[in-house]
Amino acid sequence: MALLQAREAFLCGEVPIGAVLVKDNAPLAVTRNRCEELGDATAHAEILALQEGGRILGGWRLSGTTLYVTLEPCPMCAGALVQARVDRLVYGAADPKGGAAGTLYDIVQDGRLNHRLEVTAGILEEKCARLLQKFFQQRRDR
Repeated sequence: MALLQAREAFLCGEVPIGAVLVKDNAPLAVTRNRCEELGDATAHAEILALQEGGRILGGWRLSGTTLYVTLEPCPMCAGALVQARVDRLVYGAADPKGGAAGTLYDIVQDGRLNHRLEVTAGILEEKCARLLQKFFQQRRDR
């Protein structure tokens, strides 16, 4: 589902990242990057999923949830996952230039913070990475 959202973002001219927030094996929020559409630097797929999850659950604490996302979260999104008390993060492609879930930084498992997430990396990594590479190649070709 996250990969389908990333593909939709690609078609809309957004950086192709998709996210799905799940609780009790049911999707709460299915989102994609919308920074360009909304003119908002914080409209990352992860942030939008947390916002929608909070609306559905009636609060900002999202304990018991798992976030699936196609790219390793940036520092902003990783910090939001910690603040929201998400239990688990599953991501596709690592982000060596800005990943904050173990690659460049490790905000989601930093013992100095009040919450840590379980992390599973590399799920559908090739497909996720290929979509991002195609997007940025097209941008460079223009």
